[in-house]
Amino acid sequence: MPFSTDAWESNLPAYETIRTMPFNAELAEGRLARERFTHYIVQDAHYLIGFGRALALAAAKARDPDRIVQFAKGAEVAIVVERSLHGSFFERYGISPDAFQATPVQPSCHHYVSYLTATAFAEPYEVVLAALLPCFWIYAEVGRDIHGRAAPGNPYQAWIDTYAGEEFHEAVQAMIAATDEAAEQAAPAMVARMHEAYTAATRLEYLFWDGAYRLESWPV
Repeated sequence: MPFSTDAWESNLPAYETIRTMPFNAELAEGRLARERFTHYIVQDAHYLIGFGRALALAAAKARDPDRIVQFAKGAEVAIVVERSLHGSFFERYGISPDAFQATPVQPSCHHYVSYLTATAFAEPYEVVLAALLPCFWIYAEVGRDIHGRAAPGNPYQAWIDTYAGEEFHEAVQAMIAATDEAAEQAAPAMVARMHEAYTAATRLEYLFWDGAYRLESWPV
């Protein structure tokens, strides 16, 4: 069984929880409070900086030149292309650049970014890919699921279309292929560490969306 299939099936209950959690259910229905969505996109813009840095480190650790290019391009997309998408949301929802810069990274986002960057710096290439994979894969599956049940005239249709789109899914399939390739050449102990990283990142995906729904902030 490929690593990706095993990891997905092992974490399927967590994915189902994410798919049906209040943030995504209300987003699909088009009734998610604007305040919750703006909290989410501001934190996601902060997150993408750390995610791009982790992808750049994955590129530095890759041995195959094609994988170096893949992850380097992924870092560019995270920083440039997706930031542009968030910029359009910022404009639509009246979030100024100064307001974004003044908004601190909140606990779940801080935890997720810290985990990814620490993993990318300190762990082997195989573990880094396993930690990065859930962000790609879960977003894609949630995006397609929401697209299939989105209410007509959904105010968040642009977000839904982005993550349900074919271009994003091609990037997801490439990430799955790279992770499976790394796992095929890894010793059983390394594969076990990959599973730990995949599960940790999946849990952090949940915390990120849940934090947006709760409008979380630092308690002190």
